[in-house]
Amino acid sequence: MNLRDKLRGLLVRLYARRVEGHLDHAQVPKHIGVIMDGNRRWAKAAGSTTAQGHRAGADKIGEFLGWCTETDVEVVTLWLLSTDNFDRPQEELVPLLGIIEDVVRTLAADGRWRVHHVGTMDLLPAGMQRTLKEAEEATAGVDGILVNVAIGYGGRQEIADAVRSMLLDAHDKGTSLEELAEAVDVDMIGRHLYTGDQPDPDLVIRTSGEQRLSGFMLWQTAHSEYYFCEVFWPAFRKVDFLRALRDYAARHRRYGG
Repeated sequence: MNLRDKLRGLLVRLYARRVEGHLDHAQVPKHIGVIMDGNRRWAKAAGSTTAQGHRAGADKIGEFLGWCTETDVEVVTLWLLSTDNFDRPQEELVPLLGIIEDVVRTLAADGRWRVHHVGTMDLLPAGMQRTLKEAEEATAGVDGILVNVAIGYGGRQEIADAVRSMLLDAHDKGTSLEELAEAVDVDMIGRHLYTGDQPDPDLVIRTSGEQRLSGFMLWQTAHSEYYFCEVFWPAFRKVDFLRALRDYAARHRRYGG
């Protein structure tokens, strides 16, 4: 590392401390959703392989959750694999699934976070399903950040699954279609989402410069604030995170009003 890079790093750390020092923890979002985008483009720019890009992105997760712990965030939803990602070539998908499985094991073994899967379990390999169930069971009693790992997740699929769950629940209770139609409301559907017992995200962060949701938590983010960051996910720094929190705190949330 040359002198210029050392000075730049020092200035970034000093700036991060300044931003953190002015952060009002009372205005920190309680639930943050993260669209971790840019692993492949980061790898290409660094002259690395796609798998190395995904691994670098995976390595960033623990660091990110540490920042969340420091700033009193309570729930984090990490979009690790979308339903659309299953269309990727097998030579990319198979290593990616292995990396994601390692992420889940690492989160569970850490001991600081409670792991919860959101997504369609049936789409996942049997080994991944076992890993997710074991992680949820092992961390059920952890009093720390609730980490939703969105794996095999799609926003439209979640809503379809919620409606299906609602219909099956009504059938089990002997409720007629007419009675169900009369009772259906926003709260009822919300209770059948993957995150039915959780607060909706206050803030959604997307890295890599893309300014779209791509189907992320379509129902839950109706009133969320969005922060789009230019850097690729593996290069996401604490100062970028703090800027997102500062930007969020400066906004006046209207909830549609």
